[in-house]
Amino acid sequence: MDISVSGSMLVLALLGVIAVVVGLILFVRSMYASQKNKDLGQKYEGHGAKSPLDLRNKYPEVDVFRMSGTFFNFGLLAAIGLTILAFSWTSYDESVIIPADALELEDEIIMEPPRTAEPPPPPPPPPPPVIEEVPEEEIEEEDEPEFVDQSVEENTVIDVPIDNTPPPPPPPPPPPPEPKVEEIFKVVEDMPRFPGCEDESSKDERKNCATEKMLQFIYKNIKYPAIARENGVEGTVVVTFVVEKDGSITDAQVVRDIGAQCGQEALRVVNMMPKWVPGKQRGRSVRVQFNLPVKFKLE
Repeated sequence: MDISVSGSMLVLALLGVIAVVVGLILFVRSMYASQKNKDLGQKYEGHGAKSPLDLRNKYPEVDVFRMSGTFFNFGLLAAIGLTILAFSWTSYDESVIIPADALELEDEIIMEPPRTAEPPPPPPPPPPPVIEEVPEEEIEEEDEPEFVDQSVEENTVIDVPIDNTPPPPPPPPPPPPEPKVEEIFKVVEDMPRFPGCEDESSKDERKNCATEKMLQFIYKNIKYPAIARENGVEGTVVVTFVVEKDGSITDAQVVRDIGAQCGQEALRVVNMMPKWVPGKQRGRSVRVQFNLPVKFKLE
């Protein structure tokens, strides 16, 4: 027989046993207190004992060991009952309500492509050349150049001028190379998944298990905003984020919001997620964009 006992029931049973024990103690004390007002000496005057064992207690009415067997059996029964209840103590997982169509979108959402390193804009085109008219000028005849004898002989003394100008500064170092930005994929061979299902045997089982754990995490931690509940706001919020090569969640942002602080709440839960199992393309981990719908529905 399968017996399941909740924690509150176990506490109530323990309090009941304590109450019964305290009640028995008070009852026995009052019973023995009532005997002291009776003249037990006159009642047992001249009473002869049939056996020396009968003289162990002078007055049987105040014999504290008379009900020891009853109390022992009661204590044994209470201990066995509490032990059975303790072994039957069952802790129940908190029920999480997940919508039936939690991951379905009603219509196509135009997602903004993830931002990567944008090339610099091209330089503006050069201005068109301006043709200027050159006025005709009279060409003056130049005088014939005068040739100076600069031949050097063996005994000629040449004065070398001293150059006192400082040397030119060294050229500046080359600029550092631009950081390489990894490509962000939308669809890969092995899509990223929520952790906790690595022990499953097949790929489909791991995918279904990860989807179930992800939905349980989201709808267990999400809190319906009070302003949305008061105004009856329902709908689907879509959050997009990037699963990095190490499984961390980055660049989370709301691409569809229904207002009333529902988008901020969905974004808060997404940022609480643990590291995922990263997506893989051709056997290596890559960055993958993931779009997650979160449904808000009043019960």
